[in-house]
Amino acid sequence: MRALVLSRPGLPLEVREVPLPLPGPGEVRLRVSACGVCRTDLHVVDGELEFPGHPVIPGHEVVGRVDAIGPGVDRFRPGDRVGVPWLGFTCGVCRFCTSGRENLCVNAQFTGYHRDGGYAEALVADARYAFPLPGAYRDDEAAPLLCAGLIGYRAWSPVRAAGRLGLYGFGAAAHLVAQLARSRGQRVFAFTRPGDREGQAFARSLGAEWAGGSDEAGPEPLDAAILFAPVGALVPAALSRVEPGGTVVCAGIHMSDLPGFPYALLWGERTLRSVANLTRSDGAELLALAPAVPLHVEVTRYPLAEANRALGDLRGGRVRGAAVLVP
Repeated sequence: MRALVLSRPGLPLEVREVPLPLPGPGEVRLRVSACGVCRTDLHVVDGELEFPGHPVIPGHEVVGRVDAIGPGVDRFRPGDRVGVPWLGFTCGVCRFCTSGRENLCVNAQFTGYHRDGGYAEALVADARYAFPLPGAYRDDEAAPLLCAGLIGYRAWSPVRAAGRLGLYGFGAAAHLVAQLARSRGQRVFAFTRPGDREGQAFARSLGAEWAGGSDEAGPEPLDAAILFAPVGALVPAALSRVEPGGTVVCAGIHMSDLPGFPYALLWGERTLRSVANLTRSDGAELLALAPAVPLHVEVTRYPLAEANRALGDLRGGRVRGAAVLVP
């Protein structure tokens, strides 16, 4: 089969012919029909996450149809449409798994990082960590829900009661969170790259009542903010715009170093927190909620062989909504 392979960080992905994988016990094989391009893929390709020490097939927003089933699988049948997210395996026995925090499992494996991902014509996944997908979405629309949607949902969950919500970085995740927030009656303020007029117009089209550059203060204080842009300097900026008692959530798996900032920005019972990975409960909740809102998923499609161009466009801020590879 054809796959895009990262030999080591800093190199372009290579188109290769690799063996068609066979599902083992508890696994299913999918013929990939769409795979989202996530900023985490960029962190892997650019070496901002530790390289796992073996060639990597990236991609963890995977939609496909089951075409082979390993022993012991009873959740899916051949032909089922299935989604495969970032969380690909947990041990089930560590202190985090046994306390309902499998997203922090010390032995976790992640799709497109430790396990081969969806920048390929097929992949094998642990059936326990795959999801049936709502029929309301095309394959390319469903793919971004599996990470942009899920990490956005996890980041939004602790601040879903905030009246005024700031979103820093208006890409794949934020364009979905803006819709979740508006469905709950929250007021949304979008902070984009300075000068990104197109991105600001996109944010307003999805219900943001104000959109401007991340170097701007915004029209009024916020009750909470979520940072999707992996820029550490935005942490004190967001804290300075959140009122006492507010929360700033850092949603990325990687961020540039935080600069020093005065304690006064944190004082007043402000909270600064991160979110990590996802749980299977997050997935079930978001995939049930998405068609009920309903969430509109804006996608830009690329052929599988043009994955490097898709990554470059994402790196350069040239993607509206979510980038999706289609084999």
